[in-house]
Amino acid sequence: MKPIRMRTMRAMVVAVAAGSLALTGCSGDSGKDNSKDDSKSKEDAAAQSNPVAYGDAQASNGPAEPVAGAKSGGTINVYQQADLTHMDPGQIYVSDAGQFANLIHRGLTNFQEDDKGNLTVVGDIATDSGKSSDGGKTWTYTLKDDIKDEDGNVITSADVRHTIERQYSKVIFDGPTYVQTWLSGAGYRKALPDGPYKGKHLPDSVLETPDDNTVVFHFKAAQPDLPQALAMAGYAIVPEKQDTKAKYDKAPAALGPYKLSEYKAGKTLKLVKNDQWDEKTDSVRHQYVDGYNFTNTIDQESQTKRLIADQGEAKNAIQFTDSVAPTQMSTVIGNPDAKKRTIQGYQVYVWSLTFNLDSAKMKDKKIRDAISYAIPNQSMVQADGGRYGGEVAGGLLAPTLPGFDPKYDPFGKLKKPNGDPAKAKKLLEEAGFKQGTKLSYAYSNTPRGQAQMVIIKNALNKLGFDIQAKEIGRDTFYEQVGKLKNPYDLYMTGWGQDWPSPSTVITPVFDGDQVADGSPNYSHIADPKVDGLIKKALTEKPEQAAKTWEEAHHAIVEDTNPSAPVYYSKQMQLHGSNIGGARFSTESSYVDINDLFLKQP
Repeated sequence: MKPIRMRTMRAMVVAVAAGSLALTGCSGDSGKDNSKDDSKSKEDAAAQSNPVAYGDAQASNGPAEPVAGAKSGGTINVYQQADLTHMDPGQIYVSDAGQFANLIHRGLTNFQEDDKGNLTVVGDIATDSGKSSDGGKTWTYTLKDDIKDEDGNVITSADVRHTIERQYSKVIFDGPTYVQTWLSGAGYRKALPDGPYKGKHLPDSVLETPDDNTVVFHFKAAQPDLPQALAMAGYAIVPEKQDTKAKYDKAPAALGPYKLSEYKAGKTLKLVKNDQWDEKTDSVRHQYVDGYNFTNTIDQESQTKRLIADQGEAKNAIQFTDSVAPTQMSTVIGNPDAKKRTIQGYQVYVWSLTFNLDSAKMKDKKIRDAISYAIPNQSMVQADGGRYGGEVAGGLLAPTLPGFDPKYDPFGKLKKPNGDPAKAKKLLEEAGFKQGTKLSYAYSNTPRGQAQMVIIKNALNKLGFDIQAKEIGRDTFYEQVGKLKNPYDLYMTGWGQDWPSPSTVITPVFDGDQVADGSPNYSHIADPKVDGLIKKALTEKPEQAAKTWEEAHHAIVEDTNPSAPVYYSKQMQLHGSNIGGARFSTESSYVDINDLFLKQP
């Protein structure tokens, strides 16, 4: 959430992105909308995927570059249709929580973004993006002086060690696993099953803290992407003195510019200024407004209507990770005042229909292929905003990734964007399909999830399946489908690269070593050929690895098909007229939360 993460971009991965609504989708693609098509294109996506730079100490010094015209004061209202999935950094791997993390958490590194969307990894609580030695197997970080948590406790290397080691414990089940796996292998939990909570630690040969200001990571293989991995919200610092284990998820301690002042689960959340945050130590964030008031009960339709009207408190409001409602997309595009208050961009997320390979009904590849051919991809895009919300996908790697192949289309979706039922029926006949076979389809209870459920159900029922739709709450959707013994046959999932490499898609989502509860390997694929190609690519130099990742991608989609490509995601968000500094963030795929202010506080 996402997530997502990283990539030349984004720190969030699994996309619990915008909800959608009515089956009619956006009238912008209905043939009745004559407005200019200024939605984002693959060229825009390519511009978003420039290589990430690694910053030195100078680039890491605060304060952050001031935003033109910024003023101080006032409170920003945040519209959300559901509660945050997590607030504990170790659990954060979904887009809403990752966006939230920018406000209250800090890590060793972070992404600094210029006004053109170019990204540089800089030191956050560290003095720089990291110093590598031993051919990239050893990375050393020096901490900045006087970084404090909200209670004034100085952050030391012991807190960094604690942050990493707690992710080995069962307390943490939803966050990223890159660093733990690099340090201790796929079975990393065995190396420290209780984390640091019973007084044990990783050996200095793995994670070393020679003094209060120094942290040294020792890997068995070179890890050139470590600075980008550490910039993920999932590796933000949890101070040892503040750690309340499972309870930390509801009351985290802040290191960032804001801190939690009030939280009513499922309803509201309030942030106020953290007076222990020092702008001189932070080259990324600002503290222009006095705070943020989250309302987590406003559905996407209501958010859009309020922001179009732009009255009262809506003038100071933003959409956080939700998008313009698809049914109102053409209204926004056709309204000059509303349109100038939008931000747009190509997201890193690819939505796919994922098959639970542990289900007996999903074992036959011909069944999976038949369903893949039958999916009405364009209708699914329509339910998420039409051309402004997404684009029919040929593969599982987003256009924002370097080396993206726009012609790759094994299921023929470019020619038949609403599916090929005849091809699907032929494959079902070859598989000896029995009419009336029941399939359990899990979906998120967002408007988009509900609309797409109807589309999938209708398409597959026409093939002779009996689709049993199972609704799951948005805030627990990925937790539920992430269980190895989940009771579902198929479900829609979204994933975005964590940084600009196919390794951050193929490894976490399709590596057999990642099959576990809480893992984003939602299909539970464990294919020897794919696993071999992943291991090969991870040891190669970038140019050769790119070819191996492409081979792995083709093997996944064509030879195994654990997850049928549906569409590439785009973003359009709306904000009130008193919001200043709003722009699309390459790093998050949402409004850049670090630069906002109120024009009239």
